[in-house]
Amino acid sequence: MLGWALYDWANSAFSLTVVTAFVPVLLAGYWNDGVDSSVTTFRLGLANGAASLIVAVLSPLIGAVADRLGQRKGMLLMLAGLGVVMTGSLAFVAAGQWPVAVACFVLASIGFAGSNSLYDSLLVDVASPDHYDEVSAFGYALGYLGGAALFALNVAMVGDPARFGLASPVAAIRVAFVLVALWWAIFSVPLMGWVRECPHAADGRPVAGTLTRLRDTVRQIRADRNLLLFLIAYWLYIDGVYTIIKMAVDYGLSLGLSMQDLVQAILLTNIVGFPAALLFGWLGRRIGAQRGLYIAITVYVGVTCAAVFLSSAPEFYLLAVAIGLVQGGVQSLSRSLYAKLIPAGGRAAFFGIYNMLGKFSAILGPVMAGVVALLTGSQRLAMLSIVVLFVAGLACLTRVRSAPSAAGSA
Repeated sequence: MLGWALYDWANSAFSLTVVTAFVPVLLAGYWNDGVDSSVTTFRLGLANGAASLIVAVLSPLIGAVADRLGQRKGMLLMLAGLGVVMTGSLAFVAAGQWPVAVACFVLASIGFAGSNSLYDSLLVDVASPDHYDEVSAFGYALGYLGGAALFALNVAMVGDPARFGLASPVAAIRVAFVLVALWWAIFSVPLMGWVRECPHAADGRPVAGTLTRLRDTVRQIRADRNLLLFLIAYWLYIDGVYTIIKMAVDYGLSLGLSMQDLVQAILLTNIVGFPAALLFGWLGRRIGAQRGLYIAITVYVGVTCAAVFLSSAPEFYLLAVAIGLVQGGVQSLSRSLYAKLIPAGGRAAFFGIYNMLGKFSAILGPVMAGVVALLTGSQRLAMLSIVVLFVAGLACLTRVRSAPSAAGSA
């Protein structure tokens, strides 16, 4: 279990340092070619949307191939390698070269998201159904802790670059990209050595059978109304979660908050997120993952509405704490609830569909927010538009039946 969870520790550095914090900062400044902030918001949304679209298309195919080969772990490590290399490459993108930066960022995001899809599917290999909630939460908790540990160093470098022998905050951010790549690579090693997939017969003709496996998986989902309702709900509410993660720094910059305030608020979110994720794992075991999700999504609705009226750094910190309390809960309980709902066999293919919907949702939210900002010139209205996703997702989730036998059949 620890080897599996440490991959969350490894790759969360990318999610926090690269996606949430420093790519938006450099895209708005160092990599910018002199355009208005609303245009950089649009570009950021477009970059996130493009990466999500590619992963959404590939995730089910990756999962089906991994099932046919019996090599989920091997394919995970290949995709992680892509993410590591392209993350390191961001350090060498020159000033004003936003198209090159976006290309590297998109490829790194593909490696991150593709490997995460297979990582999620390995949950069923390292835990029994009765412990899905807690083990899933443990992975996310380690992710918050590991991401925060490296991010704290990165924040210190950016805040006082001379102390680290660096010429400027931009130079510090470029070094941070290299550190993230190394961190991701080093802490992926335990998964490589310690995690064992449950053995099953591999197919010698993976390509020929991949589309058949994918078609059968889709048919199973369509025939199971309960599972289909959950995936629709997940598609909607996780869109809101990912959009806030990816656009928070850009939103804060548009309101005139300092980069140091923003990155410190992000660090605070992750520090709070570590114990909060563990708490939601316990809560899922006590009251059920679905009820735990009701609580977390409702908090997100309130936080998103409050963000529209944000005007100062202390208010941003308060919202960061609120998000930290529920972000890991939404992610971990969604993963564990889905693991309980899906049938045995073809786990990677089912999680490929799960992550496909997650990535398709991550297209709608960032692009929607970017378009609203571009058309209205208001990042506040862009933020408010995200509430629709949470409310619609919550409404669908209330129609999902968490049958007592679900855990046993998973």
